[in-house]
Amino acid sequence: MQTMGWIILVAITAVLAFGGWLLRKRWVERSRAASAREAEFMAKLAPAQPAAGLAAPVAASPVAAASGAAPLKDTGSLPQQKLLFEAAAKAADAGEPVLSIQLYARLLARYPDSGFAGQVRAAVETQKKRLAKS
Repeated sequence: MQTMGWIILVAITAVLAFGGWLLRKRWVERSRAASAREAEFMAKLAPAQPAAGLAAPVAASPVAAASGAAPLKDTGSLPQQKLLFEAAAKAADAGEPVLSIQLYARLLARYPDSGFAGQVRAAVETQKKRLAKS
């Protein structure tokens, strides 16, 4: 009888060990897949870097030159810039000055020569004043 108990105990231990091994294997696979998805997503968000010497000069439009706005160097990233700007503006409207400032900072960090830079800096100053009053 005692031998039967030991066999059952060994079998239970083996089943638990095998189950733990399978769970860990699945977790590692999911982690790798998540890392791959994140890398792909970040690669899509990063602005394209032109090869040295191959960048075509950007011609400034007369409207941009008259208004004093700097021309955009990377027009492919304009949708991402606009999304960040709108998200920060919505956060400001919702009464979240800290989040708004963080989003504006992210926009300036990623796209320092953005056409939104002047508006962003003015909005950050406004949000800092709003935050100081709170």
